[in-house]
Amino acid sequence: MVKDLALAEAGEKRIEWARRHMPVLDRIKEEFEREKPLKGARIVACLHVTVETANLITTLVAGGAEVAVTGSNPLSTQDEVAAALAARGLFVYAFRGENETEYYDCIKKALELKPNVSLDDGADTIAIIHKEHPELAAQMLGGCEETTTGVVRLRAMAEDKALLYPVIAVNDAETKMMFDNRYGTGQSTLHGIMQATNFLFAGKTVVVCGYGWCGRGFAMRAKGLGANVIVIEIEPRKALEAAMDGYRVMPLGQAAPLGDLFVTLTGNINVLRKEHFALMKDQAIVANSGHFNVEIDIPALEKMAGEKNEIQNNVTEYKLPDGRRLYLLAEGRLINLAAAYGHPPEVMDMSFANQALSVRYIVEQGRSLKKSVYSVPVEIDRRVAELKLASMGLETEKLTAEQEKYLHSWQMGT
Repeated sequence: MVKDLALAEAGEKRIEWARRHMPVLDRIKEEFEREKPLKGARIVACLHVTVETANLITTLVAGGAEVAVTGSNPLSTQDEVAAALAARGLFVYAFRGENETEYYDCIKKALELKPNVSLDDGADTIAIIHKEHPELAAQMLGGCEETTTGVVRLRAMAEDKALLYPVIAVNDAETKMMFDNRYGTGQSTLHGIMQATNFLFAGKTVVVCGYGWCGRGFAMRAKGLGANVIVIEIEPRKALEAAMDGYRVMPLGQAAPLGDLFVTLTGNINVLRKEHFALMKDQAIVANSGHFNVEIDIPALEKMAGEKNEIQNNVTEYKLPDGRRLYLLAEGRLINLAAAYGHPPEVMDMSFANQALSVRYIVEQGRSLKKSVYSVPVEIDRRVAELKLASMGLETEKLTAEQEKYLHSWQMGT
């Protein structure tokens, strides 16, 4: 179920380009081809269907797995990539521009594989399995989740004793969170905004909602292009960090009249609301780079507007009764994937290496794990970092025997 199989050749070329910039995943693929550690695994992968994801899927298949692929966002699927994967004989249920019904139908179609491992980017597959297919949950070895939003949902399920199988929070691996979230989101969010609007950051006031790793990355890149950055944060330690990083910190009510561009990166609901829209200046732009399109209260904006126009691709103009115009980008969906290519392959190399090795861990250890949310085993996280350093031609310092002894002894004194 893809848009057009004739796009497969173009997709293959783009997949190969990304592969050349994903050396860690390539190394793991070679290992998987030799050892076939995923034989017997049936994997449903509800992920952004991009060139980087295609290389992850190829790695899992090389390891012996059967894989069904579906999109984790209606606007993030790259149709040529979906076509290329389908042309290889994989089960692919994804096309760009799905409506809500089609989106969930694609996930349900992928579940016909009767998977025993799930890969998620937002926990939608896990949610459907738990709500509609408890018989599938009973056979699951485990799953992986790659977003902050999804991990929050899954930890809530685990706390309520509602989680029916173990899940590894790939999002929280240091080689994912610190690099993918910060450098990947930082760069790709800028790319999406500029692709949609040709926005000049220099001299503008940019309001960054959330100062987790994604917010840090975007704030850093916006500042680097000359923007005056305001950070909105609910957590006092992160707010303090933002202030010491050189940003203004204030509540949204104070920032709303000042911003030229507002970007949400929180994982929470209704961050930008009616009371904020009422204070924004004429021609302010609002965009979201969190996983779901709930961070901006779009229904409230629709009710406030006297007129709504699609003025160009990925830009919707809302005219308010007082004459002000507010611009919503990409329907409030992930701006970096809806209007651009998403994260560069160099950072997704680490994220998907964590995914691949975590899947292997689940296949080998899943039956012994409790129904909980687990961190990526530290040995996997470290191995990904070591492989990435090696691919960059970099080496770490080594401890001497004396230093090793000192760090593990209390008897050597100071």
